[in-house]
Amino acid sequence: MDARSAALGTTVFAAVPATMGGAVPWLVGASARDAWATSTAGTVAGWLLVALGVVALAASFVRFARDGLGTPSPTAPTERLVVTGPYRFVRNPMYVAVLAVIVGQALLWRSVAVLAYAVLFVVAVTAFVALYEEPTLREAHGEEYARYVATVPRWLPRPGRVWPRGTGTSPHPGDPEVCVRPHAARA
Repeated sequence: MDARSAALGTTVFAAVPATMGGAVPWLVGASARDAWATSTAGTVAGWLLVALGVVALAASFVRFARDGLGTPSPTAPTERLVVTGPYRFVRNPMYVAVLAVIVGQALLWRSVAVLAYAVLFVVAVTAFVALYEEPTLREAHGEEYARYVATVPRWLPRPGRVWPRGTGTSPHPGDPEVCVRPHAARA
């Protein structure tokens, strides 16, 4: 896939996390808010989580299109495993980013219902990652993916558990960073 097609496909795929992390929590929160009292700290934390989640999601999308030459969709996967940017720190930064946006909205809406949706999101994503994504990536990338899994945590960054820069094969001449395809399966 060329870079332009990858960017276009990734942009179109953005509708999925926008729906799951934006529209659904907004609809739930709008209908079931005021579960707890308003606080400045809660509002600030909510906006901070939403902003950080959106930035991390955008950075992850850019890495898929630019470094992996593909999209997050299993129907149009990247050509390379992406271990640059946020993927150096966690294997699933897109899911973590969407969860941050959902929890941020729970704080903004003061909604227990949105927090319950966040729990359902975590359960669904964990099952999808364990049952589909990881086995597919193990099959597609073998030892390279096994090293990535052994080094980088699935959800939460941890000191000393970072994918090193300049390790492995470079997908682009002169590019010192490794590219590993994290979420997508080969077609």
